[in-house]
Parts: sequence; structure tokens; C-alpha cells
Amino acid sequence: MSSHAPSRSAAPAGSPPSAGTPVLELRALTRTHGSGIAEVHALRGIDLRVHAGEFVAVMGPSGSGKSTLLTIAGGLDTATGGQVIIEGQDIAALGRKGVAALRRRSIGYVFQDYNLIPALTAAENIALPRELDGVSVRKARKEARAALEEMGLLEIADRFPDEMSGGQQQRVAIARALVGDRRLVLADEPTGALDSETGETVLALLRNRCDQGAAGVMVTHEPRYAAWADRVVFLRDGSIVDQSLTADADSLLSVGATGGTEAAGTDGTTGITGITGITGTAE
Repeated sequence: MSSHAPSRSAAPAGSPPSAGTPVLELRALTRTHGSGIAEVHALRGIDLRVHAGEFVAVMGPSGSGKSTLLTIAGGLDTATGGQVIIEGQDIAALGRKGVAALRRRSIGYVFQDYNLIPALTAAENIALPRELDGVSVRKARKEARAALEEMGLLEIADRFPDEMSGGQQQRVAIARALVGDRRLVLADEPTGALDSETGETVLALLRNRCDQGAAGVMVTHEPRYAAWADRVVFLRDGSIVDQSLTADADSLLSVGATGGTEAAGTDGTTGITGITGITGTAE
């Protein structure tokens, strides 16, 4: 894994970095598509807690449920069963308007396909969620420009998406996810369109936001980017098959990346070394 990742003292296995209510909690989460012989179980009984200040990487083969987990955690899709609880609130009880407000105020989401509005400039795309939440246009635009400057993109503040490269669009989308007081940051392959150097810069920004108190969950298939996280969660066939602190996962990821053989886990589940294809194409 990358030597660029920051070194952090490891906490005891399984312990969160802070006590109290998790920012994100998934309880017995399931998601099923179709019915009968066409039924597909995208998620199977997922239990996960992410506390303030914690950065979690989610890895697994294509089709393991990584992106589905993020979309449900961010209130963009509805679970078939179980609960999504954000800062103590079960989002199922909020209704559509309540969930939309929660997403604008508390959740920053980085999509694989950017989801920038073509008719808005970079600065306007970043400022829009803040303006919708009642922040003045002047303040929202000032925050947007500060976020672009942090990304090294201030010079494209007035460009439209079709005037940007794919990498620039991705960084604008990341800036939009980080602007304001976002307590939960969800990132689906945030470095997919970036070169390795820019990817490391983006991971440093995500890491810094978590160090400032946000909770972060990132889907990635790159071990060097997972090294920035405090904890790595491994999915396979819609289930969590293992969780490891980054320091513990380091050697195991390198084995999996080279096609290690399947091994039995300590709890009877398939071990991490058996997750072949973990560095393959993201879903």
C-alpha cells in the first residue's frame, strides 16, 4: 500500500475512535431486487457503525454491493429491510422532504458520474446545495470559491461542466460534497477519473475532513487509497465478510491483490485473502 498514506496509531480492534452516538449506523440492512427466480440480494443483513472522526474504506469485488450500500446510507435508495440511522435519526421516519433536507445539510455525496448540472458553472454547482438550504448567494459563492481553491481549481470557477476535463469535473463534485458543515461524507470511487498524484491530494482532503470531525465512508478498489482510512470493510455477495484496521489490512490486501487463495476466517466466514478480484473493476 502507498507510502503516502499518513501514519496513525491503531486503536484496539473493533473500537470506534470516539464514544457516543455514531454519525452513521446501519442495522440489519438488506436490499433485494426483483422477485421469484429473478430475485437478487444486493445486501444481506449489513451492520455497520461509523463515528465522528472515522474514515472507513469499503472494498470488494464487482457486484458485491459497495455502491448499493452507499446509495442507501445516503438516502438515495430505500432498503428492503433494516434501518439507516444518521446522528440518531432513523431516516425512514423523516419522509421524503425530511430526507432531502438531511442530505443537503448533513451529507456530502461524491458520485462516480459527477452529477454536475450542465447549465451551472463550477462555483454555482458547488454553491447550489447551500443556497437551497437558505445560505445567502454571496456567502454560498464565497464558500464555493474557497472549496475550489482548496482543490487547486479556482481558475475554472466560471467554467461549465462541458468546458472541464473529467478529472476537473470529479474534483468539482468532491468540492461540492465537502463544502459547508457536512457531518457525513460518502464517496463512491472518488479517485476514479484522477491521476495518482491528484488522487492522493483528494484523499488527503477527505482524511482531513474526517480528522476535523466528520464521518467518512469511501468505496474504492485501490489498496493505496484504502490506506488512508482508519478501517477497511470487505464486502462479498452483499455481506460483510471481514473488517480490519488499516494497519491489519495492509498485508492482507496485498495478498488479495495478487490473487491469494481462499482461507477460512476466524469466525467461520471466508477470510480476507479469499476476496480475489478485490482490486478489480468497481461496480
